[in-house]
Amino acid sequence: MNKKEHRSETEHPDRGAHGKHSSDRDHATHDHDNSHELPLERSDQFSRHIRLPYFGAEGQKKINRAKVFVVGAGGLGSPAATYLAAAGIGTLGLTDNDAVEISNLPRQILHSPETIDELKITSAEKRLSQLNPDLKLNLSSERLKAKNVIGLIKGYDVVIDGSDNFATKFLLNDACVMHDIPLIHAGVLRYGGQAMTILPGKSACYRCIFPEPPPANSVPTCQEAGILNTVAGIIGLIQATEAIKLIIGAGQLLTNKLLVFDGLEMSFRAIAIQRNKNCPVCSKNAKIKKLTDCDSASLECR
Repeated sequence: MNKKEHRSETEHPDRGAHGKHSSDRDHATHDHDNSHELPLERSDQFSRHIRLPYFGAEGQKKINRAKVFVVGAGGLGSPAATYLAAAGIGTLGLTDNDAVEISNLPRQILHSPETIDELKITSAEKRLSQLNPDLKLNLSSERLKAKNVIGLIKGYDVVIDGSDNFATKFLLNDACVMHDIPLIHAGVLRYGGQAMTILPGKSACYRCIFPEPPPANSVPTCQEAGILNTVAGIIGLIQATEAIKLIIGAGQLLTNKLLVFDGLEMSFRAIAIQRNKNCPVCSKNAKIKKLTDCDSASLECR
């Protein structure tokens, strides 16, 4: 039976281990015969995962115990949350304060014509519960602010940024860096998108590349510039894949690199980045010591 919980900003699940990161991970043992360690119905359901190198039953059990927080139930958060739920994530936190609109439907696959005008978290709950009846859902309709962000993300193994505005992106970066929670960033617009994984204290953060939010209205919104629905799906699934890799300790994460996707050229390129010794939040001489709400609310697409 699906478990849901509408949480206040002070309630949080018990903190689990982050899992092993790319620099110090311990790959799960690949064993075609270890599926008996999971209940039969679970081993059948996740048999394709269990057969994977670096995954196995131990990897699936890590997934089943993991806690992932997704910010936004829109174009990025929808595919990320959908596939994480289907993968067997144990606890999924989800926050979004918007209601479903008809223009959301092409790319925000958690929602349907029947859920128009409902809160997105209410709409999302129905779909995610169908995919994974054992999933524990922590739902919130709070807009992320400096005063509540820690209460919402505390206790999670990783945070996925599916937000649609720079104010939230910078706030999430600062909160995750200050509280040592891995963050998977992404943004999309028109025919392209980008993604990166941030391991606080180990890899470059969002402010290492972009120290300050852009001026208000300097970046066009989704409504103004448009977004190809499949692009949001591609980038959201990259975020979900990064979360799974981080949890099970497999492969190389998108740390110290910005993955840029061009849908028109159908190309990916990884731009090498490094920690900025003058970063205002993650450097030794960080100037930002306290969470504040950004003044700029210039929107990105999600």
